[in-house]
Amino acid sequence: MITTADFKRGIVIQVDGAPCLLIDVAFQSPSARGANTMVKTRYRNLISGQVLDKTFRSGDKLDEADFERHKGQFLYADGDRGIFMDLETYEQFEQEEEQFSAISPYLVDGAEVQLGLFQGRMITVEPPNTVELNVTETAPALRNATATAQTKEALLETGLRLQVPPYLESGERIKVDTRDGRFISRA
Repeated sequence: MITTADFKRGIVIQVDGAPCLLIDVAFQSPSARGANTMVKTRYRNLISGQVLDKTFRSGDKLDEADFERHKGQFLYADGDRGIFMDLETYEQFEQEEEQFSAISPYLVDGAEVQLGLFQGRMITVEPPNTVELNVTETAPALRNATATAQTKEALLETGLRLQVPPYLESGERIKVDTRDGRFISRA
């Protein structure tokens, strides 16, 4: 059991039988005497992906979810699905198209990921915050065009298209932020 006093960002609680990741927690003191402190939360249901808000009373008890994080590895893409392996147990898991399509542009074969297991079943895959990818195709560098900050589109080895600075050329290795899909720097 976990109480509202233990709530903080990043923990996983069980709400209505589903594991939910706390995104935001705010404690609100009441203005009336004798009223309980309210704990406002925003959480993501890890099974459905919905982001919901819920308010709890101070002192409420909830079940902690049977949720574990394990180091994992992306093995390969099988059509629209991804195949992953738990590096602790060497068990293989399959991720369906809906969740896999969001992270597939950041994964190359053998990439390390964080697997989220709920009751022994894989429900989340988190890629690292930054990944290094090769630029396979981009327009030639623009000369003498420095009046304003410019970017150009680049195609990466995984099929991801993003805006990069004009000095990058095909064949270079770059760092990409997986949270928002933007160029960070050369690798």
